[in-house]
This record gives sequence, C-alpha cells and structure tokens, in this order.
Amino acid sequence: MAEEAPPLVTDEAAERSLVDDVRQLVEDGRTLVEAELAYQKSRAVVAGQAAKSVAGWAALALALAFFALMALVLGLILILTPLIGPIGATLAVVMGLLFLAGVTGMMALRRWQRAAALLADEGAQP
Repeated sequence: MAEEAPPLVTDEAAERSLVDDVRQLVEDGRTLVEAELAYQKSRAVVAGQAAKSVAGWAALALALAFFALMALVLGLILILTPLIGPIGATLAVVMGLLFLAGVTGMMALRRWQRAAALLADEGAQP
C-alpha cells in the first residue's frame, strides 16, 4: 500500500476567507507592536534608573577628587611657607596652577580644533 500524502488544504483553511486571514494578520501585527513598545518602555525605565545611579556616583567621585586637589594645594602652600614665606608660597602655588591651567587649556583648544577640522572635512585623516 502506498501512503497517501496529506492534503495541501485542510477543511478549516478552506472555510476561512482571505479577509479573515488579513484581519488576523493585522491583529497579530498590532499585538506584536504593543509588546515591542512595552518592552522598549521597560528598557528605557531601567536605563534611566541606571543613568541616575551612575550620575550620582560620578558626581561624588568628582567632588572627592576636587577636595583632594584642594588638600594638595593647601599642603603645597604649607610646605613652601618655611622656605619662601606665606605670600611667596601662595604666589608660587597660584602661578603653578595658572601655568598648568594654561597648558591644559591649550591642549584642549588644539584637540577641539583638530576635531572641528575632521568634522568639517570628512575625508581628512587624523
């Protein structure tokens, strides 16, 4: 006996119309879009909470680094005071800090100009 192949069209499929199939497809598409929106919304909430936590810890780290630098400045003034006096120590530390600020500012300006040039001419090499 040869086995018969299953029919290509079942009775249920034969009774459905194209309109019913399109309605079901639209309904499935709507359900998929709603599920995707809910998923992306929950991801955004999680990302927002994580960003808030990261921002808080970063602000604390920056504040602690600032206070450490202030302690370093005060320590330099106290160390230099016996050698060149309080006014000389203060002036030396202030001038040193202004020099470092100028050097870092010029480095930042150069990098800004290089980045602006790269953005203006997209074919340029760094």
